[in-house]
Amino acid sequence: MAKKWSNKNLPGALHFVTGNINNRRPIFKIEENCQVFLEELQNLRKETECKLIAFVMMPDHLHLIVNPKNGDIQQWTGALKSLSAKRLIKLAPEGFYLQPNGENQVWQESFKALPLWSEWMIWQKINYIHNNPLKGNLVKSAKDYRWTSFRYFYKLEFEEHLKVDEEWWFADDVRKLSVAMAEWDEALKEKYKK
Repeated sequence: MAKKWSNKNLPGALHFVTGNINNRRPIFKIEENCQVFLEELQNLRKETECKLIAFVMMPDHLHLIVNPKNGDIQQWTGALKSLSAKRLIKLAPEGFYLQPNGENQVWQESFKALPLWSEWMIWQKINYIHNNPLKGNLVKSAKDYRWTSFRYFYKLEFEEHLKVDEEWWFADDVRKLSVAMAEWDEALKEKYKK
C-alpha cells in the first residue's frame, strides 16, 4: 500500500496520528486490550525518546499527538502498531484476527499522521482528542472516559499508564522544525501541482 502523502517524517513537529483497527472492530471496548495497548505505548514512549502529548482510544480507532525525537513518525507508528498487535493477538481467541491470506491483522495497514506546528492547530487537536468520547456518545464528560490522557493532562489523576509529557519538544526541535516546515511546504506544493 502506498504511504499517505501526509505521513511525512518531519523532525521537530508534533504529529497528530490516527490509527484504525482492521475492519473497525471495537476491540478497545475490552479493558484488557486497552491496558495492553497502553503498556506498549508507554514502553515505546520511553524506549524511543518520544514525547506523548495527548491520546484517546476509541472502541475501533485511536488518536495520538506525539513527537518522536528522531522525527520518524512512520517508523514510530509502525513499531507501536507491531508491538501492540503481537500482544493483542495473544489475548484474543484463536483466529480472531486471521485474514484470508492466513496472517493475523489487528490494524489497518495505513495510518494518518498530520504534522502540527501552530499553537492553534495543536490545541485544536488536543481538544478534539479529549472530546472524541463525548462526540461518540460514550460519556457525558471528557473526564469520565477512562482510555484517554484527559485526566493526566489536566492533573486530575496520575496513573502511570495515562502519563503524558509536560514538555512537548526536545532541545533542538526549533532548528529541526524550521527545516521540517520548509519540507512540508515543498510537499504541499508538489501535491497540488498535479
